[in-house]
Amino acid sequence: MMPLGLTEEEAIAMAERTSVEEVALAEGRNSRQHPLQSHPTPPGQSGGGGNDTDTGDSQPPAAASMWFNLDGLPVCFPYAAIYPEQHAYMGELKRALDARGHAVLEMPTGTGKTAALLSLITSYALANPSRPLRLLYCTRTVHEMEKTLAELRLLFSHLPDPSHLLAFGLSSRKNLCVHPQVSASAAVDTGCRRLTASWVREKAASDRESTTPLCDYFETFDTAAHRGDLASYISPGVCTLADLRSLGCQRRICPYFLARHLVKHANVVVYSYQYLLDPKVASIVSREMMMHKECVVVFDEAHNIDNVCIEALSVTIRKQTLEGARRNLRHISQQIDRFKATDANKLRAEYNRLVDGLAQSGHLPISDAWLANPALPHDVLKEAVPGNIRRAEHFLAVLCRLVWFLDQRLETENVVNERPVSFAASIDSIAGIDKMMLRFFYDRLQSLLITLEITDTDEFMHIQKNCDFATLIGTYTRGFSIIVEPYDDRMPNIRDPVIQLSCHDASLAIQPVFNRFQTVVITSGTLSPIDLYPRLLNFNPVISRSFTMSLTRDCICPMVLTRGSDQLPVSTKFDMRSEPGVVRNYGRLLLEMASAVPDGIVCFFVSYSYMDGIVSSWNDMGILQGTMQHKLVFIETPAVVETTLALDNYRKACNCGRGAVFFSVARGKVAEGIDFDRHYGRLVIMFGVPFQYTLSKILRARLEYLRETFQIEEGDFLTFDALRQAAQCVGRVIRSKADYGMMIFADKRYSRHDKRSKLPGWILSHLNAAHLNLSTDMALHTAREFLRRMAQPYDKAGSGQKTLLTEEDLQVMSQDGMDM
Repeated sequence: MMPLGLTEEEAIAMAERTSVEEVALAEGRNSRQHPLQSHPTPPGQSGGGGNDTDTGDSQPPAAASMWFNLDGLPVCFPYAAIYPEQHAYMGELKRALDARGHAVLEMPTGTGKTAALLSLITSYALANPSRPLRLLYCTRTVHEMEKTLAELRLLFSHLPDPSHLLAFGLSSRKNLCVHPQVSASAAVDTGCRRLTASWVREKAASDRESTTPLCDYFETFDTAAHRGDLASYISPGVCTLADLRSLGCQRRICPYFLARHLVKHANVVVYSYQYLLDPKVASIVSREMMMHKECVVVFDEAHNIDNVCIEALSVTIRKQTLEGARRNLRHISQQIDRFKATDANKLRAEYNRLVDGLAQSGHLPISDAWLANPALPHDVLKEAVPGNIRRAEHFLAVLCRLVWFLDQRLETENVVNERPVSFAASIDSIAGIDKMMLRFFYDRLQSLLITLEITDTDEFMHIQKNCDFATLIGTYTRGFSIIVEPYDDRMPNIRDPVIQLSCHDASLAIQPVFNRFQTVVITSGTLSPIDLYPRLLNFNPVISRSFTMSLTRDCICPMVLTRGSDQLPVSTKFDMRSEPGVVRNYGRLLLEMASAVPDGIVCFFVSYSYMDGIVSSWNDMGILQGTMQHKLVFIETPAVVETTLALDNYRKACNCGRGAVFFSVARGKVAEGIDFDRHYGRLVIMFGVPFQYTLSKILRARLEYLRETFQIEEGDFLTFDALRQAAQCVGRVIRSKADYGMMIFADKRYSRHDKRSKLPGWILSHLNAAHLNLSTDMALHTAREFLRRMAQPYDKAGSGQKTLLTEEDLQVMSQDGMDM
């Protein structure tokens, strides 16, 4: 859970997994390209395009487009041919739109699901002018957002009349600010508020001789907004983040606030998950779109969407948090005393407003809006705030009691697990703060900070986190646990007490999205088993389907390695992972593959601690030195900047022909956001099964909740979660149909049917029975044979089953369907 002192932009930057592109942006703003895609694609090879569709060997160039009839709907597709799975994907998506229901669709990686989604939904909207559909396309990172916008621009270029369509990407101030000083600072959001807050601008306007600095870009925006001609600043079409920044510099208008304003006028908006799933952000940024029921919402790469929902409603409080909260309260007290002496009318006006309710945020100037309430519905916010927290000094005293109470709870020597009801009752009996007051803490604090004209949002993140905690406790009675732990399991001898408000029910965050919009599409390349997502998110999809990949050759070679060449089994089970035989056999596997496989090899481990331990052992055994005789070795670390540098050097080693090995971690930044397509990844090795830490108190509480509420058994969820992470790791190596690569699942547990059956169908369809129980020497032989086959010429069009459908092929299919 992010610090709640951050505004929506910074909250998003922390809640979404930080993309390597964003790190480069923050470090020097000198490269906006992905580290693995910063060099041109070699001729004859395809890179990971915006739609995961290769445009080299298989997919025809985008110069031509095609129109075809799909169950009576004319569809524009921005390529001269289409994959069969894309056509089938569009058909299922159209049925979901016709039924005005939700869909869960698993599409293999590298088969162009983005192109299929955008083409079908745009064509559907154009063909049904009486149902003016809008599309909200949610991505995980800025890099994926840019790829989607590039694909959308290509599609718009082939539409007969796109002059009335507007599509753009919306991101944080950090990525859109063009003010020279603010954009170069470390705290972009705080710098922006210092120049744009309403009280700052009022002070500058009241005193013409004042030297108060303002933002010229925002002043242009505000002037145009009052004239009502903001729409004249942006032309129809597709506007990327770079386009918005360029427009801001040319017209000297703030691109961030311009994009925020144009959300209600756009046909397509591409932005982060958090703009819809985090209620603190959604009710500010997406408020206009939520008024339109006729909206289609797409969550792309949504295999971890349940975890995103849970993180949006979870809060962690430590001793440092409470110490920071006390400093914040002292600062607020000083500000209240200053206002009483100089401008008591503002405090009095705030009191009167609180009598009417807290639903004033919609009437605040756009530059003053802080994060919205994390839990309360709009009708509750219209209620009068409890009388004993209306006055600023009274509310401050209550906050002091809350901080004192939480500090007392951290003094425990035993692990405590409570439900919200009992914890709220304890706060009431000991601190004298009832549940009604708790519900309003977050909004009451925001109102006070705005009244006190505080612009440095970072400084008050500690007290905001306390208020967020209180509001969630006072609002929800189910789906949460409050876990107090005096020691960290990783360092049991060092006292580090923590209170964790853990959300267990992902549906609490995403349910408003399902209720407000007519069609929500959950899609990814790794959603298997697909039937578990509707249960985790508590919704009923009208369409639920997993697609396979049509190929002209077997360019995917998954293998299950269960033992080493000495026939000793290999596994990362806790009682086996440290055995010398297992460590040695894993090392021999790496060494043998490094000597036989060209270009890049990516290795994923189950955790940072396990990777550190086994790499150290390999170094003592001489295995690392042997590996580096064939390839250079690079390692992912928790430090994002170090990982960026390692990735860039890994790419350089692959480009120059030296080859390299990259060590990474399942659930890490690289596993979620980096593609190792083409020569950057000819082999991926998954060392072990990436189960979560099963002794975690939070995980145990969530498993109990899932069993009691959704009847999801503990083993089923743990296996599902581990296998989706493993599939996400190995899927990094294949990003187009023209690509080829091998996947080694190095753990004997993958040979069990109950484990491997949870892998996506497009992987299982290439997993031969002969490859389910391999030793190291057998896997090496299989790898050499596979690479020899991939080196041979092949029929790109496919001699048997058609893997590319032209416009004529689709006409024949449509006619055959009518005849039947």
